Amino acid sequence: MRYWHGGVPGLKPGDLITPHAPNVIDGCAVCEARAAGRTATTAGGRPIDPPTGRPDRVYITTDRDYARFYASRYWLGDLYTVEPVGELEPSTEDPFPTWCAAAARVTSVYTRAVRLTPHQRRTLLRHWGQADRAYSR
Repeated sequence: MRYWHGGVPGLKPGDLITPHAPNVIDGCAVCEARAAGRTATTAGGRPIDPPTGRPDRVYITTDRDYARFYASRYWLGDLYTVEPVGELEPSTEDPFPTWCAAAARVTSVYTRAVRLTPHQRRTLLRHWGQADRAYSR
C-alpha cells in the first residue's frame, strides 16, 4: 500500500516527519484559530478547517489528491510517499482513508512546490462534499 503525506517543503528520502505545531501565516485568521485550538467560521457560521484532533500524531493517507491538497496549503509544500513509523491508527476525522502514526519516514519526493489551480480546488471540494455527506450518514 502506498501512503502519502503533503506538507513542509524540502524534505528528502530518509527524513523523518514528526508532529509539529500548526503552520501559522501572519494575518491568516484560519491559521491563528487552529493554533489556538479553535475552529474558524465563515460569515454564515460554517466551520472552516477545525483543529487537528491528534496534534501528537502525523497524518498519512492513501488518497494522493487529499495529500496534494495539504501540500498546497503549506505555501508550496511538497508531496511525499512515506512509510509509517509506529502503530497506525485510523483517523476518525476524515471521510477519506487516513491514518495517524507517531511519525512517518519519507521514501520519495513525488512533487515539489505543489500548487492547485482554482479548478482543481473546486473539484476536490466537490469530491470531499460528497464524501462528507456519505460519511455522516
